[in-house]
Amino acid sequence: QVQLVESGGGSAQAGGSLRLSCGASGWTHRFNSMGWFRQVPGKEREGVAGILTSGGTIYYADSVKGRFTISLDNAKNTLYLQMNSLKPEDTAMYYCAAGRWRGAPFSTSAYDYWGQGTQVTVSS
Repeated sequence: QVQLVESGGGSAQAGGSLRLSCGASGWTHRFNSMGWFRQVPGKEREGVAGILTSGGTIYYADSVKGRFTISLDNAKNTLYLQMNSLKPEDTAMYYCAAGRWRGAPFSTSAYDYWGQGTQVTVSS
């Protein structure tokens, strides 16, 4: 069993910053990639950023490039998403995911395990 627990969500003003964390426990060697996704009501869950447990970044959404940074602390089994220069359109439920990456396009189908989600709200 793999469990993912997210924290760090909350409210921020436009131009501000937040850092999301995702702690992984259980059979953590069963995945080689982790990622962040976000979703708003009525829309599909979309990819934000992805990283290999070996350290290589595999994806950033165009909408967050230059503003968000994904990183992984393997010693702590913790994934991070540093979000700077926040915009109101970043408002969403953010989800942490883990899975076995085999070179497929970055999407929800590449991931087997999911966190509960943490809400991010950005006001203007």
